[in-house]
Amino acid sequence: MSPAPQPPPHAPILELTFATVLSRALYALVQRGVLDMLAAGPATPDEVAAKVGGHPVAMLQTLRALASVGIFSHGSDGRFGLTTVGETLVSGHPTAARELVLTFGAPGFWTAFGEMPRVLETGRTGVELAFGMSAFDYLRAHPEEEAVFNRTMIAVHGGEPAAVAAAYDFSGVGTVVDVGGGLGTMLVTLLQHNPALSGVLFDAPTVVQAARDTIAGAGLEGRCEWVGGDFFTAVPAGGDAYVLSHIIHDWNVDQCHTILRNCRDAMNPGGRILIVEMVLPPGPEPHPGKLLDLIMLTIPGGRERTAEEYAELLAPVGLRVARVVPTASPVSVVEAVPV
Repeated sequence: MSPAPQPPPHAPILELTFATVLSRALYALVQRGVLDMLAAGPATPDEVAAKVGGHPVAMLQTLRALASVGIFSHGSDGRFGLTTVGETLVSGHPTAARELVLTFGAPGFWTAFGEMPRVLETGRTGVELAFGMSAFDYLRAHPEEEAVFNRTMIAVHGGEPAAVAAAYDFSGVGTVVDVGGGLGTMLVTLLQHNPALSGVLFDAPTVVQAARDTIAGAGLEGRCEWVGGDFFTAVPAGGDAYVLSHIIHDWNVDQCHTILRNCRDAMNPGGRILIVEMVLPPGPEPHPGKLLDLIMLTIPGGRERTAEEYAELLAPVGLRVARVVPTASPVSVVEAVPV
């Protein structure tokens, strides 16, 4: 028996390159509403094209390609349906996978990643190079994309709040302030896991208004306040723990120092800052934070760090790493305390 053919040495390159094509095809179908349509049941490409608009043969080719990677089923009757994975892309699914696809495929992010050659050359973000503004200014100028982006954070970090709540001991903490807490998923999870804890959700005023629905839906209005503001100016005082979940990685060093200094100055005696990030291993081993690091480089202009690099970041503002607490998710909790 002849040996099975071996894949060519550039097989990983083929996979990476073709994944770009598939992701773009998926964006086109999600954006057109194909996944929502198929949630009602399988259909032929002709039926899909007639319902959502499009060319039937092009629809066949696109559905067939994505069926080959598990997004759709493809029956012997020529109908395409949703697999379990495909169902996560339907509007309203709790994973927010649909918003993840829409954010990375929308003009803002897609164009920014196209600037990667100039990002590498200049160190400036792809958003700045493409649009002449920061990522957050871009989102504020495009409120529809901003709303989708806020939900995308659930898709990217959805399993992390429960993992943090399970891994970190909040006994002895009375009030936790979630700085840049977004829609409130992290804070709600921490309060649900720690009945004695009270919370303050702090973010931009427009974001805080949206977060009120999350807090109210969890029945936690009596244990949680929401405050609008700017963490570069000040943060709410009187907290025992200040959570910075995927905040520090967004900003340059000087901006990080401002945020950390404001938290240090606002917290109660004996307080702590809890930096929730994907702490990178120092060696070459694979880690999802290394991919996220490229996103930080290209979109907001920040970075991921190793534990040693966090120690270097904290020292100039009078903080030190007390410990790094791993979780069951890719993130760890970097506990920072005053020197």
